[in-house]
Amino acid sequence: MKRVLLVITGSMLALCLHAQGDFSTKKHGFVHKSSSNYEWPTDPQVLEKLDQWQDLKFGIMFHWGIYSVPGILESWGLSSEEYFTNCRKKIAPNTPYGEFKSWYWGLAKSFNPTKFNPDEWAEIMKRAGFKYLIFTTKHHDGFCMFDSKYTNYSIAKGPYKENKYSNIVYHLFNSFRQQGFKIGAYFSKPDWHCPYYWDPERATPNRHVNYDIKRHPETWAKYKQYTANQIDELMSDYGSIDILWLDGGWVRKPHQDIDIDNIVDKARKKQPGLIVVDRTVVGRNENYQTPELSIPKEQRTHPWESCITLSDTWGWNPNPKFKSATWVINTLIEITAKGGCLALNVGPTSEGIIEEPVIKRLKTVGEWLNKNGEAIYATRPTSNYHQDKVWFTAEKNGERLYAIYALPEGEKLPEYIEWEGNKPKGAMYLLQSNKRVKYTWKNGKVKVGLPKGIKNEAIALSFKVDKP
Repeated sequence: MKRVLLVITGSMLALCLHAQGDFSTKKHGFVHKSSSNYEWPTDPQVLEKLDQWQDLKFGIMFHWGIYSVPGILESWGLSSEEYFTNCRKKIAPNTPYGEFKSWYWGLAKSFNPTKFNPDEWAEIMKRAGFKYLIFTTKHHDGFCMFDSKYTNYSIAKGPYKENKYSNIVYHLFNSFRQQGFKIGAYFSKPDWHCPYYWDPERATPNRHVNYDIKRHPETWAKYKQYTANQIDELMSDYGSIDILWLDGGWVRKPHQDIDIDNIVDKARKKQPGLIVVDRTVVGRNENYQTPELSIPKEQRTHPWESCITLSDTWGWNPNPKFKSATWVINTLIEITAKGGCLALNVGPTSEGIIEEPVIKRLKTVGEWLNKNGEAIYATRPTSNYHQDKVWFTAEKNGERLYAIYALPEGEKLPEYIEWEGNKPKGAMYLLQSNKRVKYTWKNGKVKVGLPKGIKNEAIALSFKVDKP
């Protein structure tokens, strides 16, 4: 076991860290794609909350758990599937699979985030312009970031148990709620630590349940009840919840049926209007779709959210490659114009710290949104939504449009911005200064002169539409 520790904390830590993939690893097939169809909810309260959620546009997602201690691939190293086996071998060569699993699950004994302060996290994210939270209450490894009554494998039962914030989910949700955030609970349907999902007496050749459910219905019944109990805990004891974000789409009918319809119905009795995101499972419980680490090529007319990492991994890693603030701003602009929301993921350290490079980038994003947020928040798509570097959004009533010039990294703002169609009516304003700008309309094309001396960043213009 010492050999495992030495190897894993060595120079190979940064390899194969991305549990759900990145823009260069889609070929491996484990990045969640969007479902091909969408079924609109029929519950008026769910529809109302979905509309409210679509106003928010920008969410913060946290992947945080025992994998943050060494800064490695979250959960997936436990799987014997070929890609993850190869990753594990690069991280811990010559280490038997069983030893690796024991070591990984044993990280719970080292996870002690003594510098965690939920109020500070919420303040940082509020200043960054985020409007909703998605937090990993439990990933596939089964480690709970809340004080579950149904397992001892949780943050509240380890070295952090005496801390005043030991029930992390409870305190985090409260702090973010007090800052006006909508609250989303990420929850993994598969639980590889639970003996009712992965029987410890059997091999674990892949991510799926490792026994024949038809031959052992009593064991599967226990797992269904275990899952239902934990979701009910979250819905009952952790205040107002707006989103139940369910991961592990392979746990579904007909082969791994956990009676999700009943779970959702029960949850909504305690959380009316609850948005449920049963990822990649088309039907009544996928209230919005979640393209992962990608943006749809075209606009979509139903609710959706791109979940994308700020660094090159979901959880914390010791050698991160962070995306720039410009990248975040331009990505948010594009997603908004296409009708979606952006859930930007950050991986805190095992001590509970949001790193300074993250804070610096998010501060810049927040400053931009403070000036230009009118063109992002509470907007809806418009039919003529994109031309070159200009993206368009619309007020919900459609009376006013916003033209947003997404300035590419390293470029300077031009003297003029041009587009076809979307003819303005009356005055046009630069949102960052709320000052009028001059424009011309000729042969179906708008030409806008930008004032001199403005900050070299993405800019947003506001104008009423000259409707035919």
